[in-house]
Amino acid sequence: MYGDLLNMNQEPRKKQIAILGSTGSIGTQALQVIAAHADRFEARILTANNHWELLAEQARSFRPAAVVIANEAHYPALRDALADLPIAVYAGADALCQVVESAEVDMVLTAMVGFAGLPPTIAAIKSGKPIALANKETMVVAGELINGLCRQHQVPILPVDSEHSAIFQSIMGEVSPIEKIILTASGGPFRTFTRKLLETVTPAMALKHPNWDMGAKITIDSATMMNKGFEVIEAKWLFGVEADRIQVVVHPQSVVHSAVQFADGAVKAQLGVPDMRVPIQLAFSFPERLHSDFDRLDWFAMHSLTFERPDTERFRCLALAYEALHQGGNMPCIVNAANEIVNRAFLEGRCSFLAMPDIIAQTMQRATFIQQPTYEDYLETDKEARRMAAERLRIESISYTI
Repeated sequence: MYGDLLNMNQEPRKKQIAILGSTGSIGTQALQVIAAHADRFEARILTANNHWELLAEQARSFRPAAVVIANEAHYPALRDALADLPIAVYAGADALCQVVESAEVDMVLTAMVGFAGLPPTIAAIKSGKPIALANKETMVVAGELINGLCRQHQVPILPVDSEHSAIFQSIMGEVSPIEKIILTASGGPFRTFTRKLLETVTPAMALKHPNWDMGAKITIDSATMMNKGFEVIEAKWLFGVEADRIQVVVHPQSVVHSAVQFADGAVKAQLGVPDMRVPIQLAFSFPERLHSDFDRLDWFAMHSLTFERPDTERFRCLALAYEALHQGGNMPCIVNAANEIVNRAFLEGRCSFLAMPDIIAQTMQRATFIQQPTYEDYLETDKEARRMAAERLRIESISYTI
């Protein structure tokens, strides 16, 4: 997958980048990287789901060739806001797939949230565009399919998740196989909570991550540790390592972003301050490391680095992700769909913190299992699992009020 990366930055012109999800946490930080290196990068395409006002502001600042608003209801407002600029304005899910096929686009940053990022990522791969991957659900849902398409179209994937970027950096230059991946996790805001305390968790509490500044969905997933479970699945497909050789280690300081152990027992890790702009910039510039003004690691301020085993009883979502990976087929797709439903329900106050893994597990038991799914199967699985999770959610919501 990474064989041709060393020749990626030989073009004298600025690299033209399409950002799918430019108004989210990753997208806005990616634009900061582009602004800091305006001599190297340009934002060619910007897209958003609902936040058309911020998308319009970004378009005025970065002057992309085109913008896309996925929610077609916002198209008139966005079109009118940019009417005085030579920027093409499109709307709808199909437009997301079409804009990434532009011959002028050199790289696609997939920073959309959830299953919705899968179709445009596939469109970009089929068009031969290198992928800076921040939408982990793409690999969770359809990792085997994505890997096959990348091989077929000779497309590299540059991981943007801090953990997978750390793994990527740790294996570059190595010719020996990976013995084990050590995937670090902060443990989230409730690492020390008892189960009784977890019963009291509110959305406002869960949105206060101790180390990272992320969007709402991924912050909740971090609190349940489903995010780490998804990262285990993503690591399997990105690096070809089976689940029993991917070890999750809780590291509350978030300094060691992940590590790789080799056959001789040596371990290589990537360390740094918690700043997503670092892996974003590396994905854009690889194989170069560009200068940045980001904060540096202060070795003398680190009084201790600690590591713990994850508790999969209190944080059952991590165990469910491993279970889905072991089952294979469309089971990770089922888990992702159910998780998106309960995540949103929790944020809206319609589901308790501890009910989320219960509803996901129930959906895993009820949804149709397919051992060798096609792309069309993934689409149908996603719909079915969402419907089932929503049905269980209504049942659970009723029981809470009794």
